[in-house]
This record gives sequence, C-alpha cells and structure tokens, in this order.
Amino acid sequence: MKQDVSGAVYRYRFVVPESALDQNGHVNNVVYVQWMQDVAIRHAESVGGTRIVQALGATWVVRTHNIEYLAPAFAGDEVVALTWVADFRRARSRRCYRFVRHTDNTLLARGETEWVFVDAASGRPRAIPVEVTRVFPLPADGLEP
Repeated sequence: MKQDVSGAVYRYRFVVPESALDQNGHVNNVVYVQWMQDVAIRHAESVGGTRIVQALGATWVVRTHNIEYLAPAFAGDEVVALTWVADFRRARSRRCYRFVRHTDNTLLARGETEWVFVDAASGRPRAIPVEVTRVFPLPADGLEP
C-alpha cells in the first residue's frame, strides 16, 4: 500500500483482495463505496483534517454517493485511488474519486460524495470553518486526473 499527497489530489495505491470479489469474480459494487469512504478518511488524516474537525467538536456525514462503474477489477489488480475535494459550500463539500488499474491505466470507476459538516453533539449542520477548508486545497477548474 502506497500513498502520495501532491497538491489537491490524494493518491493511494493498493492491491484488490479476494474478499472484495462477488459471485461474478470481480470487485463487488458496494466495495467501491467502502473504498470511497476509506480513501476520503486517509486523505483527511494525511493533511491533519481529522484532528482539526474533532477539535472543533464536529464530524462529517454522507448526504449522497454517486458512482459510475466503467470496467471490472479483479483480485490481485493494483488499483490507484485518487480523491480530491472539489468544492466547499456553507455546510457541504463535494469530494470526487477515480479508481484506476495501475498496470494499464484503465479507469475502473468514478464517483462523488456530498459530505455535510455537522456538530458532533447535536448532529445539526454547521458552516465549514476556514481551519478545515485551508487544509484541502481545491483543484484548478476542470481538473480530471
């Protein structure tokens, strides 16, 4: 497993385990949703975002996930997960994802999650403070890694 933080895009490389496969012999669709959450958390931890959010008494919750499956992945495939924060709006933030097979650069899936910044005690949305936004640089318009 290898990770790389360069600019706005966070990259994490891993090998697909047998446990990710479904009865068709390729990665199960729900596994990609788990990978989206996992790589978002890794990204946040890598820039100190998790620590900042916890210190503010807040947390993130998912409002929506959207994912498009483009090609199958199989056990043993080396996959590069790319993620970046696309925008911040009052209490919401959109995060994008791409999953690419390392050996042939095949785009396996792409997705987006809308996250809501909430008060950890009340569960109510709150405005995303600058302490949080400044640790996630936004990509230039039109970025498609």
